[in-house]
Amino acid sequence: MPDTTVAGVLREQVRRRGDHPLVVCDSERLSYGEADRRSADLARRLLALGAGKGTHVGVLYPNSADWIVAMLAAARIGAVVIPVSTFATAPEMATQLAHADVEILLATEAYRGNDYRQRLSEIDGAGLPLLRHVLIDGAPPAAVDVSVLEAIEADVDPSDTLAIIYTSGSTSAPKGVMHTHSSLLEHQRVLNEIRGLTAQDKLFCNSPFFWVGGIAFSILACMLAGATLVCSNAVDPGATLDLLEVEKPTMTNGFVGGIAHLARHPGLAQRDLSSMRRGNLYPVMAPEVRPADPELRHTMLGMTETGSVITISADETDQPEHRRGSFGAPAPGFDTAIVDPDTGVRVDAGQIGELCVRGPFLMERYYKRAREECFDADGWFHTGDLVRTDADGFVYFIGRRGAMIKTAGANVAPAEVEKAIAKVTGLVAHVVGLPDPDRGQVVAAVIALEEGAEFDEGALRQRLKAELSAYKIPRRFAAVPSSDIPLMSSGKIDMPRLTEVFDA
Repeated sequence: MPDTTVAGVLREQVRRRGDHPLVVCDSERLSYGEADRRSADLARRLLALGAGKGTHVGVLYPNSADWIVAMLAAARIGAVVIPVSTFATAPEMATQLAHADVEILLATEAYRGNDYRQRLSEIDGAGLPLLRHVLIDGAPPAAVDVSVLEAIEADVDPSDTLAIIYTSGSTSAPKGVMHTHSSLLEHQRVLNEIRGLTAQDKLFCNSPFFWVGGIAFSILACMLAGATLVCSNAVDPGATLDLLEVEKPTMTNGFVGGIAHLARHPGLAQRDLSSMRRGNLYPVMAPEVRPADPELRHTMLGMTETGSVITISADETDQPEHRRGSFGAPAPGFDTAIVDPDTGVRVDAGQIGELCVRGPFLMERYYKRAREECFDADGWFHTGDLVRTDADGFVYFIGRRGAMIKTAGANVAPAEVEKAIAKVTGLVAHVVGLPDPDRGQVVAAVIALEEGAEFDEGALRQRLKAELSAYKIPRRFAAVPSSDIPLMSSGKIDMPRLTEVFDA
């Protein structure tokens, strides 16, 4: 039976291909063998500090070899990894470190203008009574004997908690999602089989490692396959394109919005990116595999609670028109049910309901919450995602349950309006509901403009008439520079602050 602890997976890949690169991040290269040696050394030093099984270790680095080494070191000794967002402000960082009961924090000093030493100094230590050590760009000087590490590693069980990953907090306060070694690793084995990630692949991914898509669908997935993970922190898009040309990744995954600067680069067309033939970062993939209409390709639905992707498809070809907007089908390992959110009764195919899931790859629970608060009596996790399915079982995302706009008695899904605006203009829109004394709410859209772009509200309204029912067309628009769109520390849109643009 394959090993289902992180240390066991690492040992197996070192045995098979120790010299093969695990990660290439700009000028950094870390082989499986080097990851083993460096993480073992750091693990021995953490043990000398008094860390051990169950110790909560915070990890605050950008995507890098350091992030992976820190995660591996903590996992090897049975400590619990607490990824910390590089976007986090001092108050947000203090809240997470306190809630997660972090005892040791491994951090970089600065990244992209963020001074984390300064940020941490602003935090009142009285609010973090468990935080004993903050190690910035360094490791403890003392280390225990190798034999001690080996004994500790042997005691780590697949059912032990590997990480507490905090949700983005898009509709509520961030929650700490607890995942075990086995839940994350076994899930990624299944997903690797579906997407065909093998030891011969190089995966280019722009997901931050502190999100579940980074730690699970990228790092752990590559480790299980023996593949190479390629990432870049370069500010200059030309430098990232240079990296892609040299490294020749075969697969892509992440957020298309995160590579917009690459897609706009004037030299993109002259680059040889023909190696990238699979995945979802279409703007930088080989031209012959880019879809003419991305809406006719299956996408994926995932969440922190499900350990990354929950709906997926191995078919990366264009789908028929009736399957436009599909998010694929539920991945093996999950039971799914779509229920009326008010009554809990299952709905038929084609009807909108809340997606509920259960299975071995789900989170253990939310940290500091009882299981009964996280799952219903039958073990179902209610995701809050409103979806429908077609006759073949493919899933279509409608929107978040709490984000639906109720206008004059009708429900409007913001995602549907955002897609329509993108289709007719190519612009990114963020759709919200605004209070209205007559209609309850009105649909409003904030249009994100890149530098030099123009916005014609009248023309957009006219084009939307062919795409949306009249009650779905926004009654109010606001156009703002993309750089002014307010973000939370998770990188997601801060919707309450976004609505403030209509108060001006």
